[in-house]
Amino acid sequence: MVNGIKKIGIITGGGDCPGLNAVIRAVVKTAVNDFDIEVIGLKDGFEGLMKKATHKLGYKDASGILSLGGTILGTSNVANPFRYPCKENGETVYTDQSDLALQNCQEMELDALICVGGDGTLRIAHQLYQKGLPVIGVPKTIDNDLSATDVTFGFDSAITTATEAIDKLHSTAQSHHRVMIIELMGRYAGWITLEAGMAGGADVILLPEIPYKIDKVCELVAGRNKKGKRFSIIAIAEGARAKGGKLSVSKVVEESTDPIRLGGIGHQLASQIEEQTGLECRVTVLGHLQRGGSPTAFDRILGTRFGHHAVQLVAKGRFGQMVSLQGLKIINVSLKKAIDTRLVPKNCDLIKTAKAVGVSFGV
Repeated sequence: MVNGIKKIGIITGGGDCPGLNAVIRAVVKTAVNDFDIEVIGLKDGFEGLMKKATHKLGYKDASGILSLGGTILGTSNVANPFRYPCKENGETVYTDQSDLALQNCQEMELDALICVGGDGTLRIAHQLYQKGLPVIGVPKTIDNDLSATDVTFGFDSAITTATEAIDKLHSTAQSHHRVMIIELMGRYAGWITLEAGMAGGADVILLPEIPYKIDKVCELVAGRNKKGKRFSIIAIAEGARAKGGKLSVSKVVEESTDPIRLGGIGHQLASQIEEQTGLECRVTVLGHLQRGGSPTAFDRILGTRFGHHAVQLVAKGRFGQMVSLQGLKIINVSLKKAIDTRLVPKNCDLIKTAKAVGVSFGV
């Protein structure tokens, strides 16, 4: 025990990703070894906080989970204490139940809460901190779109999976002389598509940050075909759109912290290319494969570093902060600054490099 802190909670919210268990493991072992602090896991994201669904985490729970994908605590992207679904007269209504969340923390005797998540989870964490809950944030998302950290854990694993998929598409594209389109995650940021596209040798990379011109894309793939390069690889982000066009939305989940579910842009693009060029297209939507599987070595190490430093901040009473990787160092930044979205700058070095080696961005 240090500074009167006896018991802390840990929550994993939002979409799952490789490396979450590495964070949980590091939090438990650091808390127990260095500070003699008890750790309570809250099940299924903020749902566990609202329903007081918990599991005490000890050494046994933290053993053997470093290489596991997903999260042993479960997660949810629909349980928002500030917009919590309740039934009234048979109808679902959304009400502010944040006072209940704080009350539950008091009843569970939690001295602090470590929230592991992306922008939605960390935004809720910041709101809870503003209401008086001692909170520390840990940045997690495969999208790598949080403004106050250079890298989020989960991102490296996602781009590794996406790159392997693009590698496999090359052989079948070349054999059948097709245009292969791979649609990748990332929501409104193109980091996964940019880096996986570069690593996989994509001929065209289409990002949310750079609306593309369909004529330019068709011109490139048709030109390659005429020159004897009878296949093309196109990596497209789920949030990409044609210039003057709209986002492709697959569905809307009203109760979610981010209701919009993007998807379908790859098939739209394929139809347009086939219509304008006559070239045969095939679409691969990689989807949740990017979230699954064992974390890479980088994500295991980064998750472990984040978890360790999060407990150190708790022990120092530095609440309202998020751990962050800047350069090679782990630092802490305020949660208020941490929840802005980080998009791909149009003039960033990665885009300049890709253009220099012949990649088209459809403009």
